[in-house]
Amino acid sequence: PELPEQNCGYREVQYWDQRYRDAADSVPYEWFGNFSSFRALLEPELRPEDRILVLGCGNSALSYELFLGGFPDVTSVDYSSVVVAAMQARYAHVPRLRWETMDVRALNFPSGSFDVVLEKGMLDALLAGEQDPWAVSSEGVHTVDEVLSEVSRVLVPGGRFMSMTSAAPHFRTRHYAQPHYGWSLRHATYGSGFHFHLYLMHKGGELNVAQLALGSQILSPPRPPASPCFLQDSDHEDFLSAIQL
Repeated sequence: PELPEQNCGYREVQYWDQRYRDAADSVPYEWFGNFSSFRALLEPELRPEDRILVLGCGNSALSYELFLGGFPDVTSVDYSSVVVAAMQARYAHVPRLRWETMDVRALNFPSGSFDVVLEKGMLDALLAGEQDPWAVSSEGVHTVDEVLSEVSRVLVPGGRFMSMTSAAPHFRTRHYAQPHYGWSLRHATYGSGFHFHLYLMHKGGELNVAQLALGSQILSPPRPPASPCFLQDSDHEDFLSAIQL
């Protein structure tokens, strides 16, 4: 796919609309692995009757693979109406799968609508324009907080939020570890060779002392002695150059 001129282009719906128009007949694109690569981590947290919400679904096959795996109640949202229409057409033979155009910062669902919320690479796209992984801008922090606040709101008590990314804990934990979300936090890795990260949050749980300490540093994190520079690599998919946010 054609890359944006700058990583911040990944935050723009116009980029994604054009990308999905150009890839209308292409195979699904899977950020950070397909369902089989993290299935063993997800399945213990899922029940067949769960109402599942997939955020920033893109043209990933994740929602369909969940359906095939025995989890039929899946709603998928994306802010690109182009890809939502394409997914509705692609999976028209599975009417139980629902696809909706929606901004993840303002979900149009009542509170407590879902047992499980999943996202894979969506937060990475929102943070792709950040210049320094050790010091996310106040705008970036606010954007992530808007999303996570909505996730917490639409989850039932005891609900689970699973976030898949290539951002390591020392960069990403501080975003999830905010007490007002009202959840606990666990971390696991998956994949062979290059490891991706899965963060699991349980609504109604509590953060530990170390996590709370990291969360309190959200706008003033400690800086390393020498921070690497994450620059766009024109040779492969882009916001992977900003994955540590």
